[in-house]
Amino acid sequence: MKNKTPIRIIIADDHKMFIEGLQSLLKKHTHIKVIGEASNGEEALELLKENINEVDIAVLDIDMPIKNGFEVLQEIQKIQIEVKTLILTMHDEGTIIKELMDAGANGYILKNRGKEEFVEAIETIMNGNEYLKGDVLGNYITANKMPEPKAVHLTRRELQVLKLLSEDHTSGEIAQKLNIAVSTVDTYRRNLIEKTGVRSSLGLIKYAFDNKIL
Repeated sequence: MKNKTPIRIIIADDHKMFIEGLQSLLKKHTHIKVIGEASNGEEALELLKENINEVDIAVLDIDMPIKNGFEVLQEIQKIQIEVKTLILTMHDEGTIIKELMDAGANGYILKNRGKEEFVEAIETIMNGNEYLKGDVLGNYITANKMPEPKAVHLTRRELQVLKLLSEDHTSGEIAQKLNIAVSTVDTYRRNLIEKTGVRSSLGLIKYAFDNKIL
């Protein structure tokens, strides 16, 4: 059997058990080597900077503290790090998929997909192709046909709360960072949901991506 091309990856996800699960499934695919892991976007960028030309693909979650996956992609483009990127997340909304692909991602896959599809995504991207499949592809195509959403005016504090929510911070953590009461954070959250017309905190994150707030 012909040896497969070695692929060096880093994994950025704030759930340690998830990273360990990926490493376990990759044991049978010895051509894919995990050379580093990060628990937030800032750590992912540091890993890439410390291993210039040593990482082929960065596997990124969206919901991470300090810097989320979208911000990591933007920084990669800004400082021109030569690395391919695969978004691995639970978000299947077409508008979010479109935003990440437009920001420079090479592929997008959901965490509930099988391990073989993850390996397929890694190999496809390594071969110079984009990876979108199944519902992700369908949602992406639909999102490209949708008109641009209309933005609403948000106050500086509302924008701060929205950004921290997108980074997966709890109400308690946001309250501490902004030096306000938890009840005040919850009020801002409710006001944001009412203003933007979404139905949940996940909807707020989607809204932030749609309107390029993040």
